[in-house]
Amino acid sequence: MWALSWAAILHWHRQELHATREQLEAAVALATEPGFVQWSAPGTILHGRLLAAQGHAAEGIAQIQQGLAAYRATGSALLQPYFLALVTETYRCAGQSEAGLPVLAEALRLADDTGERWYQAELYRLQGELLFDLSVEHRAAAVLCMQQALALARHQQAKSLELRATLSLARLWQRQGQSDRAQQLLAESYDWFTEGFVTADLQEAQELLRENSTRPHG
Repeated sequence: MWALSWAAILHWHRQELHATREQLEAAVALATEPGFVQWSAPGTILHGRLLAAQGHAAEGIAQIQQGLAAYRATGSALLQPYFLALVTETYRCAGQSEAGLPVLAEALRLADDTGERWYQAELYRLQGELLFDLSVEHRAAAVLCMQQALALARHQQAKSLELRATLSLARLWQRQGQSDRAQQLLAESYDWFTEGFVTADLQEAQELLRENSTRPHG
């Protein structure tokens, strides 16, 4: 159960929906055994996130809330910041960015309280994305969140999360007419990688670098 659940999380992070579903189905098959609620509930949460990614946001939110309630009933705090990040992503998929902000605030508080900070950079990046969605007035705060995410990922040497934070910040700067700045930042992060170029984040980075290189400068 532990191995299959983490394999599903890994494939989800790589944005490989089919492989995520396969690992989840295998985990759920084991979760029918008594005493496995602690891992069957995360399967429900991740399955809800998959549904939202496939265009069924309302059904996904309902399933995530069901799984999160079951998981919390076990008394376990492990992985809650990560699960709350999935909740936030699902709200954003449904066009409810504002509803995701208090969820992220809870996730960040739990990360501080428990010391479980392995996904903290992504929490700050998501916070920046939500603020950017809200209005022009929130753009400065969005930049600060993304810069905080980037600094934290670099401090933790979490290169995958660093790339994701860099992508968000580069996209924001590009929209603000700062293509040169976006290009330099993204190239520094992208050039570190020597493998994994079939993954979604690296392909997106490659495409954004290509777009920026063909834009008029000056």
